[in-house]
Amino acid sequence: MNQSFAVWLLIGLSLVTANLPFIAERPFLVLPWTQKGEAAAPAWMQWLFSLLFFCLLAGWAYGAYTLIGGAFVVASDPGSVALFLAKIAGAALVAALLLAYPGWRNRARAVEKSFFARLLELLAFYGLVGIAGFAFETNMGNSFAQTWEFYAVTFSLFLVLAYPGFVYRYLLRRRKR
Repeated sequence: MNQSFAVWLLIGLSLVTANLPFIAERPFLVLPWTQKGEAAAPAWMQWLFSLLFFCLLAGWAYGAYTLIGGAFVVASDPGSVALFLAKIAGAALVAALLLAYPGWRNRARAVEKSFFARLLELLAFYGLVGIAGFAFETNMGNSFAQTWEFYAVTFSLFLVLAYPGFVYRYLLRRRKR
């Protein structure tokens, strides 16, 4: 994989996923509390579904990291490149299906996400894009250990990329009364 291709792919992915929580009304996470508009359920059941969802998300992250990071790509071989891109597309499809489940679960209801729920979704998307970045880094060569400064800077950049969605959601849209 070419380094510039991986960087631009991650920047584009970051731009899209940073704005998704602010643009989309459907929830992307199964949270352990009831959001406005959701059907009421016992607290233990909500915590159980939330824990199961986050375990599946963590399992996807591990699987995507090992699948993409361990792939062997020869740039001159079209079959190798096609297989690698198919692995990326497959991991993205599984992530999309997993993140679409909470919206599908509440498809008959108008759920209103709070600002805190949107921030949690933003944090989850940051983690998923970070896993993809580490997988690309592992695929291209040696992966490097990072300290807290790296995560602080990259999360700040992720928040900057989320600014257009924030402006659309909270500053430009007119509230229905």
